[in-house]
Amino acid sequence: MPPIAPRLLTDLLDHAVEYHGDWNAIDFMGRRWSYAEIGELVRKAARGLQDLGVEKGTRVGLCLPNTPYYVICYFAVLRVGGVVVNFNPLYTEREMAHLVEDSGAEVIITSDLVLSLPKIEPLIGRGSLHRVIVCPFADALPAMKRRAFLLFKRRDIAHEPHDLRYVRFADLIGRDADPDPVEQSPHDLAVLQYTGGTTGVPKGAMLSHTNLTANSAQMVAHVGHMPGQQERTLGILPLFHVFALTTVLNYSVDTAAEMILLPRFEMKPFLATARRTKPTQFFGVPTLYTALSTENLEGAFDEVRVCISGGAPLPLDVRRSFEQASGIRVVEGYGLSEASPIIACNPLEGVVKDNSCGPAFPGTTLEIRDPNEPNHLCKPGEKGEVCARGPQIMKGYWNRPEESERTFIYGALRTGDIGYLDEDGYLFLVDRIKDVILCGGYNVYPRIIEEAIYEHPLVAEAAVIGVPDPYRGQTPKAFVALHEGSEIDEATLLNFLRERLNKIEMPSSIEFRASLPKTLVGKLSKKDLADEEAARRNSDNTA
Repeated sequence: MPPIAPRLLTDLLDHAVEYHGDWNAIDFMGRRWSYAEIGELVRKAARGLQDLGVEKGTRVGLCLPNTPYYVICYFAVLRVGGVVVNFNPLYTEREMAHLVEDSGAEVIITSDLVLSLPKIEPLIGRGSLHRVIVCPFADALPAMKRRAFLLFKRRDIAHEPHDLRYVRFADLIGRDADPDPVEQSPHDLAVLQYTGGTTGVPKGAMLSHTNLTANSAQMVAHVGHMPGQQERTLGILPLFHVFALTTVLNYSVDTAAEMILLPRFEMKPFLATARRTKPTQFFGVPTLYTALSTENLEGAFDEVRVCISGGAPLPLDVRRSFEQASGIRVVEGYGLSEASPIIACNPLEGVVKDNSCGPAFPGTTLEIRDPNEPNHLCKPGEKGEVCARGPQIMKGYWNRPEESERTFIYGALRTGDIGYLDEDGYLFLVDRIKDVILCGGYNVYPRIIEEAIYEHPLVAEAAVIGVPDPYRGQTPKAFVALHEGSEIDEATLLNFLRERLNKIEMPSSIEFRASLPKTLVGKLSKKDLADEEAARRNSDNTA
C-alpha cells in the first residue's frame, strides 16, 4: 500500500458534502439527513461551540448514544480544533468523574435521558467541567415516533435543571454564522479514547487526526471502495467505542456511505431496521453474532457484502453458526484503542484461517517479540508479544509519559497480547498479558470491580478474573474473603455493587473463601484462581 496522506477528520466530511451532498448520510429510526444537511448542522454547531469558549485544544466530552447528535457534535468539536473525549453513557458517576478529572474536559455533550444526564449533573463545577450541552433524544426521532416517545417513555427523560450552565442543542445551533477559521495540522490531537491498558486504570490513548484518518484509509484499501455506489452501514455498535468510531463513523463518512444508526440493541427492532434499510456493511462484536445466529435472518442481511467482527476474539463455532444462519461470510479482525483500532483482519475474499484474526492491515507491520527479551524478533510459529507499527498507532497516553514510553519498544506499539504469525503472515492470538476482561467487545477492568468490592466494610480480600461466558465471551467472577467473624451473602454484596458498577462490570458470580491464594511475596494470585477455575470447568465438562 502506498504511503497514506495525512488528513484532518473534517476533510472526510467536507469531501462527502462537496461531492455527495444529496446522498443520505444518516438514517435514524426512519428519519433521514443528507450529507449537505449534516454539513450545515456541523457548521452551526461549530459556531455555537466557539461562542461557548471552545477553542483549539479544548477537551469536549461526548456522552451520547448512537444518534445524529453524535455525528454532528463530533465533527463540530473537531472543526474548531477541540479534542473529543469519548464517554460511555453506561459509566457510573465515579467513572465519569475520573474521565473528567483526567482529561480536563470543560464541556460535555449528552442526551436528556436518565441513562446519563443525572450522573453528569454532580460533576459540573468540579474541576474543569463548567458547561453541559443537552440533546433532546425525542427531537431526533421521526414525528410519529417522537410523539409516541414523549407519551409512553416520559420516565426515560431526565429533569433538565434551569441553570445557565446548561445549553440546549437547539440554542447551540441557533446562530446562523460560520465558525472562525482555526489553523490545524493533521498531526494534532483529535480524540482521547480511554482504555485500561496493562494497569487496569483507564487512561486516554491520544489519537491524532492522522491516526484515525489513516485507519479509515486502511479500511478503504482492505474493503475495496466503489465510488459510484453508495454503501449502507448498519451501526448498532456504539460510536463512543473505538471499533465503531472507525468502521461505522469515520470510514462511512470517508466513503459517503449511509449510516443506519440504532441507539441500542433490541432484537426485534434491529431486524426490522435491517429488513427495511437493506445494509451492505455490518460490523459487530462476537456477542452480536451469537445472538443473531439463533434468529430467522431472512431479508435482513441479503445485501451485506462486508461483515467484520472485532472487539473480542470470535469463537469458531459462533462464526460458523452465524454464517449458516445468515448465508454471508463474517471475518475476524483485531485491534486496540491505541491503534485507532485495527491492525489485522482476515480478507473479505480469499483465505480465512480458523481462529486467526488475519494478516496485518494494509500499511501495518506486525512483529512478534520475546516478552522477556524484547529486542528478539520471533520467527514464524514462535509465540511472543504482538507489536505493531503503522500510521494508525497513537501518539501516546494523555499526561502519562512514563507509561507511554513503556508501551513502545523500538518504536513499535506493545499490545500486551501473546500470539504468533504463521508462515503466511496470519496472526493467531494465544493469551492475554493484560488482566482486562473482554465482555461482549467492552473492556472490563478488574481493578475497578475490586475497588468497589473493597468499599464494603466486611470485605478483607477481593480478586476478580474473567471466566468463559457463552454469550459475552468472558464475564467477571469475583473471589472474596471476609473479615474474621463476618457474614454476608452473594445477593447482598451484589446489591451493594449495583450502585457502584455499571451493568457490564457487574460480576456474574461471587465465590466466598476463607482466604485467597497469594504469591511468595504476599500478593493475591489471580493466576492460581484462573487455574483453579479452568480445572473446575474441565472437570465439569468431562463428568
